[in-house]
Amino acid sequence: MTEKVKVVTLGCEKNLVDSEIMAGLIHGRGFQLVDNKEDATVIIVNTCGFIDAAKEESVNTILDMAELKQTANLKALIVSGCLTQRYKKELMEEMPEIDGIVGTGDFDKINHIVDEALRGKKPVLIGNPVFNYDADLPRQVTTPRYTAYVKIAEGCDNACTFCSIPIMRGAFRSRSMESIVNEVTQLAAQGVKEISLIAQDSTNYGTDIYDGFALPALLNKVSEVPGIEWVRLHYAYPGFFSDELIATIAANPKVCKYIDMPLQHSEDSILKRMRRPGRQKDTRELVRKIREAIPDVALRTSLIVGFPGETEEDFENLKAFVREMEFDRMGVFAYSKEDDTPASRLPNQVPDDVKEFRANTLMEIQREISNQRGGQRIGQEIDVLIERYDGRSDVYVGRSQYDAPEIDGEVFVSNAKLKIGEMAKVRITHSYEFDLSGEVIA
Repeated sequence: MTEKVKVVTLGCEKNLVDSEIMAGLIHGRGFQLVDNKEDATVIIVNTCGFIDAAKEESVNTILDMAELKQTANLKALIVSGCLTQRYKKELMEEMPEIDGIVGTGDFDKINHIVDEALRGKKPVLIGNPVFNYDADLPRQVTTPRYTAYVKIAEGCDNACTFCSIPIMRGAFRSRSMESIVNEVTQLAAQGVKEISLIAQDSTNYGTDIYDGFALPALLNKVSEVPGIEWVRLHYAYPGFFSDELIATIAANPKVCKYIDMPLQHSEDSILKRMRRPGRQKDTRELVRKIREAIPDVALRTSLIVGFPGETEEDFENLKAFVREMEFDRMGVFAYSKEDDTPASRLPNQVPDDVKEFRANTLMEIQREISNQRGGQRIGQEIDVLIERYDGRSDVYVGRSQYDAPEIDGEVFVSNAKLKIGEMAKVRITHSYEFDLSGEVIA
């Protein structure tokens, strides 16, 4: 009997790419991939272990899937990803429901793990995370046919005191430019139009395998692939954001005028405790240069509130900074005390209720700013990638180059019959808190 396999993905887009590669390997093995968990004889849960909430979601998902051994057809439950890399011993000792685990550096061996688990051997494969996937590996893309994520590097060398990514993902290691371009070429041949380049620290791309920072050259090479219309950049570390990179984004028409640049905080004392490079004056100068060179840019950032030692004065200054900088998009996270990180041992830990209050307060400020920034788009004519049709409202819904998949706003279009996955030229007529609406230009 052919085994039926379901892959459940938790966490970030980098995890999604790992899952898609595992699915490709499983499909190549001759197993059948299924969407319905009740049909599955094998389930792989690709976990996230970055913060407490993600760990809790991962554990609850594992337990939920394990129940299918009694209620459905499940024979083997495999757990992969960051949680396994970090807590392999605890998982195998405390969760006997798990039939096998594989870490972040060994997911290319998923077929071996599945085979061993089906034989009842409880395999554990957690090595040092040094593996980097290549375009030659099969991949079952699960995003809509017109958009896909491509990892350009794995791991991280930045020693931020709050972050456990280096523990789970290893040292920073770039993929070769040739491998990335080959993968993008394959995706374009399948109809993909939008490529989102992702890495924990994308601006550091190439420093380990080339002579210096190679991200500008990579952006240009990827944009030359026939069929690719948008190239989107995620997780641009501010410490390595060069003038050449700014010029490349400004000059290349296929590179989205969208920069996802996590800053984490505004205050120098906290940035120092976080072990982040640069200080507030550097951030201000960088944002000024970006907006001067790319006037229509959409800037997205992420911030952490409640970091150990963050005072009321620090938070008030952070609020003022957010109001002044007027980021187009922003995510706010309450600090999570992570095992084995330097920040977990810092004094003056902030109470949870204070952290949550500060996070909610910042997001309310950002809601007003996003609405105001969106209002500046009214009257503009922009390209919109159509993603779905909403029959209840009789509108098509898409995204502009200023909005990333899943995390940012949408554009509602109501005056034309459009095709999913195609571009439409839209004149913006209305702005909402995070979304826009407009009409197709005939």
